[in-house]
Amino acid sequence: MSDSMVRLDIQNGIAILTLSNPPVNALSHALRTAFSVRLVEVARNTAVEGLVIACAGRTFVDGAEISELGQVNTPMLREIISRLESMGKPSVAALHGTALGGGLELALGYTFRVANQDAKIGLPEVKLGLLPGAGGTVRTTYLAGAKASLELAGSGEMMRADAAGKLGLIDAVFAGDLIANAVRFLQRKISENDIPAPVSQRAGDMPSADPAALEKLAAELCQKARSSAPMLTGQAVKAALELDFARAMQEERRLFDEAVASPRSEALRHLFFAERAAAKLPEDVAEAGTRSVQAVGVIGAGTMGSGIAMAFANSGYDVIIREMNAEALQRGLERVATTYARSVSRGSLARNEADRRIARIEGTVEAADLAKCDLIVEAAFEDMEVKKLVFAELDRIARPGAILATNTSYLNVDAIAAATSRPDDVLGLHFFSPANVMKLVEVVRGAETAPNVLATALDVSRKLRKQPVVVGVCHGFVGNRMLAARNAQLSQLLLEGATPAQVDGAFRALGWPMGPCQMQDLAGLDINWRNRKALGTPDALPDRLCELGRFGQKAGKGWYLYDGNRERKPDPEVQVIIDTMAAERGITRKLLSENEIIDRTHGPMITEGRRILEEGIAVRSSDIDVIWVHGYGFPRDLGGPMFWDDKGRLRTKGEI
Repeated sequence: MSDSMVRLDIQNGIAILTLSNPPVNALSHALRTAFSVRLVEVARNTAVEGLVIACAGRTFVDGAEISELGQVNTPMLREIISRLESMGKPSVAALHGTALGGGLELALGYTFRVANQDAKIGLPEVKLGLLPGAGGTVRTTYLAGAKASLELAGSGEMMRADAAGKLGLIDAVFAGDLIANAVRFLQRKISENDIPAPVSQRAGDMPSADPAALEKLAAELCQKARSSAPMLTGQAVKAALELDFARAMQEERRLFDEAVASPRSEALRHLFFAERAAAKLPEDVAEAGTRSVQAVGVIGAGTMGSGIAMAFANSGYDVIIREMNAEALQRGLERVATTYARSVSRGSLARNEADRRIARIEGTVEAADLAKCDLIVEAAFEDMEVKKLVFAELDRIARPGAILATNTSYLNVDAIAAATSRPDDVLGLHFFSPANVMKLVEVVRGAETAPNVLATALDVSRKLRKQPVVVGVCHGFVGNRMLAARNAQLSQLLLEGATPAQVDGAFRALGWPMGPCQMQDLAGLDINWRNRKALGTPDALPDRLCELGRFGQKAGKGWYLYDGNRERKPDPEVQVIIDTMAAERGITRKLLSENEIIDRTHGPMITEGRRILEEGIAVRSSDIDVIWVHGYGFPRDLGGPMFWDDKGRLRTKGEI
């Protein structure tokens, strides 16, 4: 096994170990065992002066084998790293592709780390509710300092080789043959007798850190991740600062074992696999090919349409936005330019890259200009007759084989497809606003959607770096149908005694970024009002707010009152409206608990999710979880509504 998984070559006194465990060289037990055998060979070979480790394929070690998580199978990674450091021979890890998680921890066990120019490193365990368990936080703190270590392991994001070099995590970045450069680098270090101590012995070199600043950073990382997992990373980094190496390693491992056993990690691991399952083709179209998509048309230059256009332009597609008149088109193009300018001013996008993306987007008022598009996404007004007119026009002008997609949030995709002579080319692509930011896309499969159209939609969604989930046709699909069920009790709760602030507070206590009243104010109360009027399903309390022009943040008032900076505060006028309506209905208001608020909102939502599964609108329970986490902000630490329900509802965030 060691011969096939870990090849040993010796060049001029330098041993080269090449790991091979396709597709990403995960550190499985089998690979660790083979690697350990090879290390013994290298240690015993007196002709070997130093060691280079590299990986076959497209990447360095891309992490541990997740299916083995929690198993204790020797040799453990930390044992291998300890053996490396005590071998008495200098070593170099040659990084290409990505060195993630256990892969980076392994590299930190080497005397030096070198990389090619495109390599990236990272400690993404936090995204599974974990933290490094083989010295990742300790050794990165020694080399780069506590702040850099916490940012890397607490965010789970990848870092480019050049940036890692500036922090001291990588010793050299090369162009050309990486292994040859790594061998020459090590030979030069040996000849110059420039061999530092193992990283585990470099605690005295680590930069100083401000404990208060680290605590603040950990809290910010938790908020950004919508998870409490980064707090454990902060504790491990603190241990690296305050304890000797052996005790810091023990504390990191204790925290790791605690995290592995936690409901939070179980939930996040569930989401990890759920996201991958959702992005795969359904079994019945698994063999379908894809259609070529280069040019994309977007109908509508409003907030949603311009966001969709930017999502495609960001991924290299050429985009044509079509509007009905020049004024609306100009507003849309200005919205695009303003959004990119904001990104440049924040430093998240280079000016030249923003210019390239803007250049990919052109505008038109002529429907005929969409004839050259391979995919056309309609983002027009949410009205069935409007949608049908748009698709009848597209049927006349779109080239044969072009994919026609509707971004409808609620409407029947099959009825829209029936407005064309080619319903097999039609499907729904329900982006979430803002479409250039939000990851979720509900890919709505119509009754006659062709297999290669569905396959193409999933392929394109992945290229947009979106999270696609295939759903069936019904009113509101999965997300909005369940949202309606969740919010159905909202008015009654408010009439019975809850306040908007109390409802939102109960949601935030569970882990939501915001509650339903705050969310409705942000999105605009008038959106659901129009939908209710179209369906003939009034809701007296929010309808009354809309009749008074209380449309939310954009109007300066909705469930809350907003100042010029859109800061919200409770509005006595809303309370008067609620009290009056309650009295008219003979309702005696009383104090409601947070648990009752959560149960009466989330219970119906989950029940509706079960119906959706029974009807086949969603293929898997986990697909529903992915939709709610990515599209609606359901707490990641709870794993999604269906997983949360399976594990026992009303478990508070503090019990995780």
